[in-house]
Amino acid sequence: MTGPRHFSDNQFTLKEVFENIREWLSYFISQWKLLILAGIIGMGLGALVSIFKKPVFHAQTSFVLEEGDAGGMGNMSGLASLVGVNLGSLGSTSGLFQGDNIMELYRSDRMMSDALLSPFDKNQLLIDRFVAFEELDKKWKNKVDISSMDFSIARESFPVSQDSVVKEVAKLIRDRQLAVEKPDRKLTIIQVMISSKDELFAKTFNERLVEKVNAFYHETKTKKTGENLAILQSQADSVRALLDESIGAYASSTDRVPNANPLRTSSMVESRKRQVDVQATGAVYGEIVKNLEIAKVSHRNNSPLIQIIDSPRLPLNRTEIRLAKGMVLGAVIVGLLTLFALYFRRLYQKHAQDS
Repeated sequence: MTGPRHFSDNQFTLKEVFENIREWLSYFISQWKLLILAGIIGMGLGALVSIFKKPVFHAQTSFVLEEGDAGGMGNMSGLASLVGVNLGSLGSTSGLFQGDNIMELYRSDRMMSDALLSPFDKNQLLIDRFVAFEELDKKWKNKVDISSMDFSIARESFPVSQDSVVKEVAKLIRDRQLAVEKPDRKLTIIQVMISSKDELFAKTFNERLVEKVNAFYHETKTKKTGENLAILQSQADSVRALLDESIGAYASSTDRVPNANPLRTSSMVESRKRQVDVQATGAVYGEIVKNLEIAKVSHRNNSPLIQIIDSPRLPLNRTEIRLAKGMVLGAVIVGLLTLFALYFRRLYQKHAQDS
């Protein structure tokens, strides 16, 4: 004799499928009171979340990364060899800021720490503002006494605990609030976004971070050209002083023999030597001045590095859960959880009856 087939068996008919679905629907409908109660509770929870959850503000800066123009430097680099300066490096572009590397620079501890330790207003640093609205002094009171720390002193004077607080705050922002990305991998546009519950902090920290990275980028990108420019300028000043000295010595030697006898050439030797010194020093000075002007042009070509497209302006874009949306989402989520609970409870009851 063949017993009844169950849905758990892998052999069933289409009729049995519809009967099983109808059975489940009937069971869920019979629990309508519980489902309505779950929906009401969900609406209440969603309303509480929308009321007490603070909105998140988004401050965004977008910019284009500009590369230095080293065109034409190859024809001029040979001139610098006369004074021992390598102009080949003057037009080189540092690979540190190409591609995705500059995006990692925005996430670095150094840049974020420098931004956090910059002023928010006349009486407060950005890190003090962050600690205040995030209430880190209360959350971390068992580990460290933040209220006794003075972040306005020099970073080199920080004790280990204070330096650790700066690093942890930077890590919190980097992991939860900072987003650095390219909208399109084919473009050179980069977007830096800070998301925070404090609108003014989000705007100011975004501006400070971009400012710090911009300054570091400018300093590093022009470091080689600046060093060579300083060497050439120092050499030009030294040779110019030597040239002035040679001109003075030539004039003095000429004055000592104002009307030299052409038949006595020995009286003109000193004057001729001084004249040769002036001519040689003048030629060297002329070449150095040429190389100095080349170095100045190269240095200028490497200078403008970041072109800001959009910067954060008040009021910032905000993300929040509105009351109606919160109530609907709460009802749906709690309702689905209740359905799953009823489903698994029913399966357990069937299994207990069959066994």
